[in-house]
Amino acid sequence: MSSTVVRRSNPSLRSALRLALLFAAIKLLLQYTLTLWTQHIGYSYFRDEFYYIACGRHLAWGFVDHGPIVALQARLGELLFGDSLFAIRILSALAGAATVFLTGLLAWALGGLRPAQALAMLGVLVAPIYIAVDSILSMNSFEPVFWMLCALALIRLVDGAPQPFWWTIFSLSASIGLLNKPSILFFLIAAGIGLLLTQQRRILFTRWAAIGIALIIVIALPYVLWQIHNHWPTLEFFHNGKVGNKNVILGPMGFFNAQLGQMHPANALLWITGVISLLRARSIPHGRWIGLTFLIFYVLMFVLHAKDYYLAPIYPVLFAAGAIAWERRFAVKPLVAANRVFAFPIFECALILTGLLILPMSSPVLRPAAWVRYTTALHLKSNKTETAASGELPQFYADRFGWQQQVAIVARAFNSLSPADQRRVCIFGGNYGDAGAIDFFNRRDQLHLPPALSAHNNYWLWGMHGCDPDLVIAVIDDSPDDVSKKYESVTIVGVRDTPYAMPFEHGNIYLLRGRRPSAPLNWADERHYY
Repeated sequence: MSSTVVRRSNPSLRSALRLALLFAAIKLLLQYTLTLWTQHIGYSYFRDEFYYIACGRHLAWGFVDHGPIVALQARLGELLFGDSLFAIRILSALAGAATVFLTGLLAWALGGLRPAQALAMLGVLVAPIYIAVDSILSMNSFEPVFWMLCALALIRLVDGAPQPFWWTIFSLSASIGLLNKPSILFFLIAAGIGLLLTQQRRILFTRWAAIGIALIIVIALPYVLWQIHNHWPTLEFFHNGKVGNKNVILGPMGFFNAQLGQMHPANALLWITGVISLLRARSIPHGRWIGLTFLIFYVLMFVLHAKDYYLAPIYPVLFAAGAIAWERRFAVKPLVAANRVFAFPIFECALILTGLLILPMSSPVLRPAAWVRYTTALHLKSNKTETAASGELPQFYADRFGWQQQVAIVARAFNSLSPADQRRVCIFGGNYGDAGAIDFFNRRDQLHLPPALSAHNNYWLWGMHGCDPDLVIAVIDDSPDDVSKKYESVTIVGVRDTPYAMPFEHGNIYLLRGRRPSAPLNWADERHYY
């Protein structure tokens, strides 16, 4: 006779999963509602979305300024749901819901009950940075998913969970995270150092850990080979950004204040409490390595002058730790003792109400003129991450205006040409947003334009498509005098003057004929990785 041992399911895990699914559904509904509303009041596609969709139509193992996952995300989203504004953002909203879900599981894995799980997930729900990145097609929406899956796997390994399963989860999350955005490498380094500095280092010196690390290398290898084959374009991209002072460099207080703003100022009571409780290792005895990971990663990002939002993917685990500290501190309070979901009503109401107050800073829920009045009256200020001059709206909002006007001008200029000229004309965009918008609306609206070209980032790699540089429709911000140095005939066919667009997107669109012999075009010299 044989007997089968049936393991009972963990009731606390079942409860945590149900609660996490509920909060994930709330997050999904929030993001979908915001997308539909902002579209209704006139906000269109974001500049980078055009570029990612273009990359999705040129799938490869690597790209100049991002990994291949966002291009795959764009292509899958377009194939599954279409190319409407709502459709291309569905997967990002789902990633945001997954981040909330994982936050609840992290709180459970660290020992938190329902009050801590709910408080941690609410903190993520109202955090402005997550509302912002989950509202557009972007690799940033998936970053916390991969990072927190890695954190969850390491937490479970520290607790003695089965190594084959959890090292596989860690390896897949880390390797796909690397293909999504290379910045996860710094998180992995920080986590490794954090583990080595604590007794939890034992999980790193096992056969399964070695297999897991090898799996990461194997999965990420095609991306590295692409970089080698294309002469390390991503390194050139970062170098050019540094020497060109592309990004805003913040001092110690500016960098810290940016974290407070992006995570919601009231959430500091969660994540700072979380860091302290992790380092003290009382309410979470085996969590000191997580606190050390955050401190090491924070210092790395500051020293390297990273953009302030590069830290965003690490915070959910800090919210989980902070919520547990709150739960342990107020364990005798009636609502906490009764294991209620909303056990901290004053704090949680404050998070929601203040979150509504600052919502316009993370999602354009007000029309532009109303947004300007509102933020001026409340003295709210958007953090700039790049040095380019902006207008009344921050770049994250301004980059949603003017694209259809621009493409309409280009289409009129193209249709004015003879059939012979239409077959040879080049349509040139000064940056990937200009070129991406032309390609997107050309395909969506069946304008029958030739593919756009640009020297900016991956567009340069895609080449000139065999067009004739002696005849060009150019969407650039150069003055007529500057353009006339390269072309014999310069005609202004339209002016980009959409209110609220970025200042550098205001300017002329040209029809250019006759490239001057004194300024021959060599595409190899046009490369602009920036």
